[in-house]
Amino acid sequence: MDRRPGLSARLKLTLSYAGFLAVAGALLLAVVWAYLLRYVPDNSQGLLGISPNRYLLVHTFAPAAAVAMAFLLVFGLVGGWILAGRMLAPLTRIRDAARTAGTGSLSHRIRMRGRRDEFRELSDAFDSMLGQLESHVAEQQRFAANASHELRTPLAISRTLLDVARKDPARDRGELIERLYEVNTRAIDLTEALLLLSRGDRGTFTREGVDLSLLAEEAAETLLPLAEQRRITLDVTGGAALADGSPELLSRMVTNLVQNALVHNLPSGGAVTVHTEADGGTSVLRVENTGPALPPELVATLTEPFRRGTERVRTDEHAGVGLGLAIVQSVVRAHDGSLDLVPHPAGGLLVTVRLPATP
Repeated sequence: MDRRPGLSARLKLTLSYAGFLAVAGALLLAVVWAYLLRYVPDNSQGLLGISPNRYLLVHTFAPAAAVAMAFLLVFGLVGGWILAGRMLAPLTRIRDAARTAGTGSLSHRIRMRGRRDEFRELSDAFDSMLGQLESHVAEQQRFAANASHELRTPLAISRTLLDVARKDPARDRGELIERLYEVNTRAIDLTEALLLLSRGDRGTFTREGVDLSLLAEEAAETLLPLAEQRRITLDVTGGAALADGSPELLSRMVTNLVQNALVHNLPSGGAVTVHTEADGGTSVLRVENTGPALPPELVATLTEPFRRGTERVRTDEHAGVGLGLAIVQSVVRAHDGSLDLVPHPAGGLLVTVRLPATP
């Protein structure tokens, strides 16, 4: 990148060093004049007729002082240029790293050595920013690839069904319409989930007081038929837990957690417990369920988009799109909260959401 006309930082520092030395030398000469030369008699005999007078001293001292001032100026310019270069060397490395990152290469790191001064702290902060940016970009790329794949599947199925209907006009149209309706519904659900996930990531919503206990009761009432169908006991316990956020996003968060706990449960005789409470300045929501044992390494990836808990493809009406816990994570992060997933040794999962309480 071409620099605009003007003095560089190194040249400015050099001139500053040289100017400082010149001013210091001038002050020293002024002190010599003020406290020494002015007390020398200014007559033809000098002091007691044996020492030189002021005129001789001034004319003898002035050339030496001029030489000294010139030396200080040159020394200040040369020394200042060298010192400024050494001081600005870390900034040059940071600049080169920034330019490398600007070309799209985010894997480069400065890793500055030496004592921990301001430049070292700036370098470490820049490296940390690059690491987070690289992770975020990689996550977005995976998300875009997965979303494209997930959206392509229903579109490909729809095209196949239409091709079959065009080549076989005698085929049952009712069955075709029913399958197209199911595929279209899944595509709409996926699109809405992606929009909701994007909205949560942006954090653009109006905040107001929301009681998590009421949202838990609403989610349990809505999903009670699913619990009865699967013979799962669904309980809501605890008290009021007021949080400051979006009622729509928090409601979707609670619903996703309860539905996920019901779907990924025992085939029959399972249980789901939803508990809310206020813990000081934090509102807590816990969703606990029975179910198959989950390895810790799998639990750590459950909040990734399009990651299904048991790596199986469900074929029922609650197959989902693999964004349930990803949406929960996005909503919790947008509300400055925390999400913890802890697997039970005997099976099942304990999900704990902590959100800042309403003041």
